[in-house]
Amino acid sequence: MIRDILILQERELRKKLKEHYIDRQINRKKIDNPLIKVIIGPRRAGKSFFALHFLNKKEKFSYVNFDDERLIDLKDYDELMQNLDNLYNNSKNVLFDEIQNLPRWELFLNRLYRQGYNIFVTGSNSKLLSKELATHLTGRHSQINIFPFSFKEYLELNKKEKLTNNEIKSLLEEYLVRGGYPEIKIKDIDYKEYLSTLFDSVIYKDIVKRYKVRYPNKIEDLAFYLLSNIANEYSFNSLIKITKIQSSHTIEKYLGYLEEAFIFFSLKRFSYKVKEQFSPIKKVYCIDNGIINAKAFKISPDFGKLYENLVAIELKRKEMNNQLDLFYWQNQQKEEVDFVIKEGTRISCLIQVCYNLNNPKVKQRETRSLIKAGVELKCKNLVVITKDYEKKEKMEWFGKKTEISFVPLWKWLLDL
Repeated sequence: MIRDILILQERELRKKLKEHYIDRQINRKKIDNPLIKVIIGPRRAGKSFFALHFLNKKEKFSYVNFDDERLIDLKDYDELMQNLDNLYNNSKNVLFDEIQNLPRWELFLNRLYRQGYNIFVTGSNSKLLSKELATHLTGRHSQINIFPFSFKEYLELNKKEKLTNNEIKSLLEEYLVRGGYPEIKIKDIDYKEYLSTLFDSVIYKDIVKRYKVRYPNKIEDLAFYLLSNIANEYSFNSLIKITKIQSSHTIEKYLGYLEEAFIFFSLKRFSYKVKEQFSPIKKVYCIDNGIINAKAFKISPDFGKLYENLVAIELKRKEMNNQLDLFYWQNQQKEEVDFVIKEGTRISCLIQVCYNLNNPKVKQRETRSLIKAGVELKCKNLVVITKDYEKKEKMEWFGKKTEISFVPLWKWLLDL
């Protein structure tokens, strides 16, 4: 039985290796090492595809996909490895796809690691993996994060020849709405239908089924509300009033599930005061713009929010790679700066996102908040990300001249 399943999976593997592949922007030090390589990220973001093509450069490797209902009751791990060794000629390079579906997977990997296997695993549940890795594989693993395509990766699909600036801007408009899930672009399929199905699968398969959620419609309602209010603040109390979920504990638990499954992520307000760092008020973002446009309660796209969400995603990539810490800023007058970037002990950059600066009042409001935050946080690197306005302007505040850089989104994304 196990042998037959592995043979069928091996046939699927050969087909996947013939598909078009875009090289991902990954720190090679994290993957060219003898540790267990743990590749995490959203479903269908390209985790296994990345690992398959990386391993395909080696002489040989073996492969098991545990996101397969036929392996759900697997108990004999030794039988699995015997069949793998026979099928793949005793390869010491092995890829286990969606490892979180395998009971006691962390102990199994530990044993194989001691036996000298070069192990790659993928997973779509950040907390489940992190908890077990910290407990059983401390110091023995290297974590690689795979998100849907960045804009740079998205452009690689269109690089038959050098792109003009107008072509890059046109592709940004497409990327802004459709998002970066690889199959949508590579196979040119309807993004709304694809992402709607994927979203439902994550909710019901990765969350409701795994955690035995008693009222699945409640967590679905919560997810829909968050998608329709991207880049807005929330608190547990405000979500209780809106969703009719009676318990703040349940709200917190459901939010945790949605973040662990890589649908949403939240940012805290920045503060030097320890008490304020634990404020229940946060801002919510989605892992991919396409999901927002496919599922949110919107009549037409809100390009201002989509711009901000795209910037949040790119900064979140860097935070997950331990390159920075990410927050937002707000003062008592409710003036706000979208992103506070902290590197080490210092605030290195403040970023405001403004899709349209044609209205002078909007420009004044956005820059005033940015300058106030710059004074409070002692940061001179002030940036406004725009649709197409580009300039460095000197502005005076509190008797001091401050320079602000206005940068179009497409240029900012390519300069990262």
